[in-house]
Amino acid sequence: MSFLYALPSPTVSTFELGPVVIHFYALFILAGIIAAVAITAGRMKARGMEPGLAIDISIWAVPFGIIGGRLFHVVTHLNDYFGPGKDWTSMFRLWEGGLAIYGAIIFGSIGAYIACQVDIKALKIESAGIRFLSFADALVPGLLAAQALGRWGNYFNNELFGGPTDLPWGILIPSYNPSYPLGLPDGLAFHPTFLYESLWSLVGIAVLLLLERRFNLRWGRMFALYLMWYSFGRFFIESIRLDPSDIFLCLRTNQWSAVVGFLVGFALLMVQRYRHTGEETTGYLPGRSNRSLEQTTPESSDSAEPVSPVDAEDSAEVKESEVGLTQSPEKN
Repeated sequence: MSFLYALPSPTVSTFELGPVVIHFYALFILAGIIAAVAITAGRMKARGMEPGLAIDISIWAVPFGIIGGRLFHVVTHLNDYFGPGKDWTSMFRLWEGGLAIYGAIIFGSIGAYIACQVDIKALKIESAGIRFLSFADALVPGLLAAQALGRWGNYFNNELFGGPTDLPWGILIPSYNPSYPLGLPDGLAFHPTFLYESLWSLVGIAVLLLLERRFNLRWGRMFALYLMWYSFGRFFIESIRLDPSDIFLCLRTNQWSAVVGFLVGFALLMVQRYRHTGEETTGYLPGRSNRSLEQTTPESSDSAEPVSPVDAEDSAEVKESEVGLTQSPEKN
């Protein structure tokens, strides 16, 4: 098939800088993390929170998310790592791909919650003092941007594609690819499901920001809609993927994950809608506030200029004269 009628697959997935091998998959994941932190910092600042806390929280959330994403992938693809002829140590080779987004969301949320609200006194680690759901609301556009970027790492790994197609945006997959369907001729184009998910994430940014502006989505409601939006699209995109997956009741594992994700988002939306009917005025926990503002805003007592004895006397005279002017005139 000519490249005029399909997208070519990358022939390289790495490049070298001296003795260091750089994987495109890792670069896109890193680019997504940087984008998410930058976007979230800007949104936190706009909401009266310290933007630098986005970095502090990411120090917890990112490692948790990577570990959770990999663990979730391995657990749902055990046959790829364990059994006759399988190399179980390959589950540690993250650069080969295989980070499950739902695992990253679950474990990343745990890490973010610790960073936001849990003071670890034994280690003298103070939390950011921010409500987790307030942070999660601020995170949503950055998270979707990270997912959109990260999926292009799958493109360079020649993975995450769907069934054969003659559409002009189909992607050419070499027949030696492990996920290439047996019995099909070489040179076929397949649905680029990584591209579909990337575009779905980008559209989600625009849609959710519009909804946020219209309905003032706070108290975790923006995060709830994110779970519903991503899960809805992921369910249908997952249905056309050809990479190996366990099947339960005619659905792939990640389709069930999408169902659960959608229901969790819907439940969170309903609960927060009835629990919090007023406006969210701060993202900080009770007793905590923006320390940068406290340091730059002088106290009213400190800002008051001292009054000299002479000024005090002049002030007293003025007051006496004012009293005299306001006394009632004598009757004629």
